[in-house]
Amino acid sequence: MHTDTSRENPQAQAPQATDGNLELSATAPGQLRVIKRNGTVVPYTDDKITVAITKAFLAVEGGTAAASSRIHETVARLTEQVSATFKRRMPSGGTIHIEEIQDQVELALMRAGEQKVARDYVIYRESRSQERKRGGSEVAEPHPSLRVTHLDGSVAPLDMGRLNTIVTEACEGLAEVDGALIQKETLKNLYDGVAQSDVSTALVMTARTLVEREPNYSYVTARLLMDNIRAEGLGFLGVATSATHHEMVDFYAKALPAYIDKGIELELLNPVLKTFDLEKLGRAIDHERDQQFTYLGLQTLYDRYFIHKDGTRFELPQIFFMRVAMGLAIEEKQKEDRAIEFYNLLSSFDYMASTPTLFNAGTLRPQLSSCYLTTVPDDLGGIYDAIRDNALLSKFAGGLGNDWTPVRALGAYIKGTNGKSQGVVPFLKVVNDTAVAVNQGGKRKGAVCAYLETWHMDIEEFIELRKNTGDDRRRTHDMNTANWIPDLFMKRVFDDGSWTLFSPSEVPDLHDLTGKAFEERYEYYEALTQYGKIKLFKTIQAKDLWRKMLSMLFETG
Repeated sequence: MHTDTSRENPQAQAPQATDGNLELSATAPGQLRVIKRNGTVVPYTDDKITVAITKAFLAVEGGTAAASSRIHETVARLTEQVSATFKRRMPSGGTIHIEEIQDQVELALMRAGEQKVARDYVIYRESRSQERKRGGSEVAEPHPSLRVTHLDGSVAPLDMGRLNTIVTEACEGLAEVDGALIQKETLKNLYDGVAQSDVSTALVMTARTLVEREPNYSYVTARLLMDNIRAEGLGFLGVATSATHHEMVDFYAKALPAYIDKGIELELLNPVLKTFDLEKLGRAIDHERDQQFTYLGLQTLYDRYFIHKDGTRFELPQIFFMRVAMGLAIEEKQKEDRAIEFYNLLSSFDYMASTPTLFNAGTLRPQLSSCYLTTVPDDLGGIYDAIRDNALLSKFAGGLGNDWTPVRALGAYIKGTNGKSQGVVPFLKVVNDTAVAVNQGGKRKGAVCAYLETWHMDIEEFIELRKNTGDDRRRTHDMNTANWIPDLFMKRVFDDGSWTLFSPSEVPDLHDLTGKAFEERYEYYEALTQYGKIKLFKTIQAKDLWRKMLSMLFETG
């Protein structure tokens, strides 16, 4: 097989830019132009396509075929087809990336029935691509006019070779995505002296705008974002200033022990992690799993989950999963083997742990539980103890469910003060504001839900807590509410019967009963109201309360 690059690159021999300025012929109005991989723009010429197709035929049929009139005629026809395609698309001139030309050459060969030649052309083109990835002709190819400002203030030409490598890797294995388009649109958004971080941002933003056109661009965008994450994490750990996806096959194993050391030094990780066989765990990391993320998934991990120091994330995706796996395996006998098992489950997305586990596993405070369910007692000290517990649990990412049914209703007698209760609602306002103030370690909003049974006298106000109208002092817009409905209530709804509301201070055992025992006790308390034995109660139509519940569901969700 020939090694002349002009075979793969039909425009390789076109005039180059001189002294950072494009030749006039490359920018003339109405002229078709070609963007090469190094960013230079050159005129489109038929003869370079003819040379490339001819060499593809000679590679298959041998050098003696050079004198064949059949091949000359076929090459001329195919060249005309390729050129006609672009002239038809852009009658007023325009810019074409070199990859687009190569795509059209492949297509023309296939349509002409020259499958063997097309196959050889594809194989050669791929081999050239792999050479470039391994550090060949596309390493450190300077852009003719765009310069980049690095973190240390130094200015250097935009490295088109690395830009192409990053975009090519991002598009690997994905159908219906166009790396050349991403590069072309990105270059439009850059300017001379642009910051290096802004180059990365421009790549991500360009790919993100294409997601609506083709969902696979979500994976492309995530992979471009990964380049930023790698640079940030590896740079902080002192492992490398940057790395491509394929280079991470080596860098992940080097980064893991550096990450553990740094995390322990910064008092963010449990020192016990140092006792693991980090070399064994490093070999188990699969860098290819970085390619599984969609953009939203990876951005969420970066924003909320990765461990950071002063805003600098030094946790990479696979190290993140390994840290969680190590935290889960700390107490296991064969902890390395168990950690690798956990890692494989997490990193393959076959199983995903809850958010508190992902936040806290392997850290100095390994609180791994998701939900905490508590019952609030009917006394002031117990109520505020419950609110304090909510704050402390929320601090370390726990979700909260509070049963408020035992708390006496509005108007109920308070023996200690000889006064009347304000009911459940004012306390729930405090709970709501506590969830806002203590927002799960500063990583996401606090999550709390209040529960109340349907027979509680405050139920009508309770189900209005999330309304957007009314007295805002009796509204809780940032927490959820749940209504425990007994079977007896639904029977009353179906029978168009009445429903009695009580204060739990008058019916203290009702909250702990279920089924038939609940029905019998509830009806007993209803009978007591008839004889004046229970003073604080309210009777309403069951259907009216049911309609109110449904209307609140529609209005507030």
